[in-house]
Amino acid sequence: MATNAAQKLTRKDFVSDQDVRWCPGCGDYSILAQVQKIMPEIGVSRENTVFISGIGCSSRFPYYMNTYGFHTIHGRAPASATGLKVSRPDLSVWVVTGDGDGLSIGGNHLLHALRRNVDLKILLFNNRIYGLTKGQYSPTSELGKVTKSTPAGSADHPVNPLLFALGVDASFIARTIDVEAKHQQDILTRAANHRGAAFVEILQNCNVFNDGAFASLTDRELKSDTQLLLENGKPMIFGKNKDRGIRLRGMSPEVVTLGNGITADDLLVHDENDPVLGFMLSRLAQPAFPMPLGVIRATNKVTFDAAMNSQIQDAMAKSGDGDIDKLLRSGDVWTVQ
Repeated sequence: MATNAAQKLTRKDFVSDQDVRWCPGCGDYSILAQVQKIMPEIGVSRENTVFISGIGCSSRFPYYMNTYGFHTIHGRAPASATGLKVSRPDLSVWVVTGDGDGLSIGGNHLLHALRRNVDLKILLFNNRIYGLTKGQYSPTSELGKVTKSTPAGSADHPVNPLLFALGVDASFIARTIDVEAKHQQDILTRAANHRGAAFVEILQNCNVFNDGAFASLTDRELKSDTQLLLENGKPMIFGKNKDRGIRLRGMSPEVVTLGNGITADDLLVHDENDPVLGFMLSRLAQPAFPMPLGVIRATNKVTFDAAMNSQIQDAMAKSGDGDIDKLLRSGDVWTVQ
């Protein structure tokens, strides 16, 4: 990838000349700001960076980045991004999607991008609602959610985005939240530097159609007790006084208070390379447990785009560059009179 060795860029260099058109107070503004802040530090030039989106509020993102970009069709951003990355492996390709765009009509495309380990940075904005179409329940809306399309409450069991990504063995899985700027920047930077499919769920407030969906995680008085900030190799400690933690009791996690014989040595230690631990963390749910934030899983494996291009190079080494005209006229052909 081409870098900014000759010219030091700043956040302003990644801000486009387009008016940002989201509802006032939308969490998308914060996500946009954090992405723009980290881009100069990644060291990839604007002309080698591409943002690809589908349909939804989040999918206006490419307009606001002073890079290349595509605003594609509903749910198909991962497929479009895969084609681009395979044909142009030198590019840094980002996918911006939402819980509706990515996990409903786009679920199949997202699944294959993750399982193939295409070198994409996939940001899924999760506000647990369809915002652009004015407040219908989405694949991540909680059971019983009352919306315009479910006046008696949703009968659907919600998709767990982290569990979805773990189920297809994604090589990088993380979660952050719109109002935690520093945490967002750290997670986005980790995702950008990961070689392979990097999936980041960003909890995002829709203050018009689903305001307060994550209020317990953002309230200043509550968040110390409701957020579990994961650090690789560190025990799982949380709480305002750092006096609570997660330990295993048999095969099940439990919340404990430090003291009375319980120490940090008794707690679970986070291991980003452990898929079983990642599975357990993805299942921790409020109010019984704090919400895990951070890198759930990070491991290395061959990327789809690298493997595909290796096959192409091997074929060219054996058979030459090829002749498309000759190929089209080879094998079984017929003439229509």
